[in-house]
Amino acid sequence: MIFRPIFHLLFLGVVLAMVGCASETAPPLEDINVFSGATIIDGTGGNPISDGVIVVREGRIEAIGSANSVQIPEGAQSTDLSGKIVVPGLINAHGHVGETKGLEAGPQHYSEENVKDQLGLYARYGVTTVLSLGGDQQEGIQVRDSQSTPSLDRARLYVAGGIVTADTPEAARKQVDENAAMKVDFIKIRVDDNLGTGKKMTPEVYQAVIDQAHQHNIPLAAHFYYLEDGKALLRAGADLLAHSVRDMEVDEEFMDLLKEKDICLCPTLVREVSTFVYEDIPEFFDDPFFQTDADPAILEQLKEPERQTQVRNSRAAQTYKKSLEMASVNLKKLVDGGVRIAFGTDSGPPARFQGYFEHIELDLMEKAGLSPMQILVSATGEAARCIGLGTEVGTLEAGKWADFLVLSQDPLSGITNSKSLESVWISGNRVPGR
Repeated sequence: MIFRPIFHLLFLGVVLAMVGCASETAPPLEDINVFSGATIIDGTGGNPISDGVIVVREGRIEAIGSANSVQIPEGAQSTDLSGKIVVPGLINAHGHVGETKGLEAGPQHYSEENVKDQLGLYARYGVTTVLSLGGDQQEGIQVRDSQSTPSLDRARLYVAGGIVTADTPEAARKQVDENAAMKVDFIKIRVDDNLGTGKKMTPEVYQAVIDQAHQHNIPLAAHFYYLEDGKALLRAGADLLAHSVRDMEVDEEFMDLLKEKDICLCPTLVREVSTFVYEDIPEFFDDPFFQTDADPAILEQLKEPERQTQVRNSRAAQTYKKSLEMASVNLKKLVDGGVRIAFGTDSGPPARFQGYFEHIELDLMEKAGLSPMQILVSATGEAARCIGLGTEVGTLEAGKWADFLVLSQDPLSGITNSKSLESVWISGNRVPGR
């Protein structure tokens, strides 16, 4: 009676020691997951892989290919995806995270809890990485810094800190330095007069911002509207153009500048939609896919007749409605001209529904004339490369994080099939609620 517990403890110690020795040479099999049977569209633009296999070890893809080309580790955990379609998680190269609560927005709403809640919302709709271009605070930096883990099950976050709004070169450089001290991933500026109602940042100031950002080795994203401003920003050294050219058709000079400097443009077509769509009750309010995470109280506010009348009578809203037509024409022209397009939406401000608006953007890109494969590449591998994350996410390749979506219908047959989303996996972990 006295010696039996001691014997059990000694025996347990020997077993644990043996397991410990084994783990030094190979991870336990519970850290290896195999997903098999699906057709894989890997985000590179290559042909789909039939009867595909993805081996995930500690959150990253260890091997991927057809069943007859991938060796499956004996004893690994297995998930059968036969009959399904697997694509990389969507990457939003222009979102906003943390400042919105309901239909209110402001720095007072920014918190770690709100940031994580919104990243969970993005993830449930299939958006697995978000570059937040402005309004980011220290809590977001902390969330970003904790995400490089095999246990992650929410969207990845990258940040731009506070948008630089200074009106002198000296003040601009100071704001860049403050953001750099936060260790942001991008610097963001706006060069826009808001349809003639405001004052644009001057070339002297935005040149100072760009130069100072580059001193810190931080890329710069520029919000703009007019073709000539786009050209000037490219010549000044901007690293990402946020939004579309909306005042006129793009020309060869603009496209040549983009290609020469290897700069991506992020069209955000759905941003235009958000300005006028609430003049009536939007059709997407009845979409079951939207309703899975929509707050009914917010929808009721957006249905208020007084609010709808204000939108209908808004000069800005009606101008942006026309701007969408020009932006769509320009998107097709840019793609045909060989310009790199980074998928993005500007979702996150009030009534720009995170996660769902990304699927509206996919549809708008198809309506603009892009093929489903072009759209998928823009929303995955190309978006990742455009924001400097191409070695980590964006395509389903060995060594990258295992961030992918499982669909029941083929998006190459029509991009709206992105809404046939059955499950979302980040670092090989199933996202809760999807």
